Amino acid sequence: MRAVVQRVNGASVTVEGETVGEIVGEGLCVLVGVTHDDTPQHAERLARKLWSLRILAGEKSCSDVAAPLLVISQFTLYGDARKGRRPTWNAAAPGPVAEPLVAEVCARLRELGAEVAEGRFGADMKVSLVNDGPFTVLLEV
Repeated sequence: MRAVVQRVNGASVTVEGETVGEIVGEGLCVLVGVTHDDTPQHAERLARKLWSLRILAGEKSCSDVAAPLLVISQFTLYGDARKGRRPTWNAAAPGPVAEPLVAEVCARLRELGAEVAEGRFGADMKVSLVNDGPFTVLLEV
């Protein structure tokens, strides 16, 4: 699994003009990509890492300050544009594989005590956020 993690001061995702997920104040906006060999164990490791990652103000984690997370599926994180002018998506897992694993990340975060907002899998989403810093990291588990 691959995640782009952004420290934010508020973030939201809309689908067809409707807000489907939103966090207010300090937190993390997380774009999650799934590849073919990812498992529920990868989802659990990613959730634990996100919950404890010390990238908030004062080197705090979401678990330290009860900061919320907005988790959004993002198959394009496994796009490959090394050849030609058009990316390929061969490394991205198909929806029936990816959707339950992104849901598993969210479920595991909630089990850890996190407030989690979500995007809508497979939808044409519009993401708005205020990147705080800016501070963005790439995680792979």
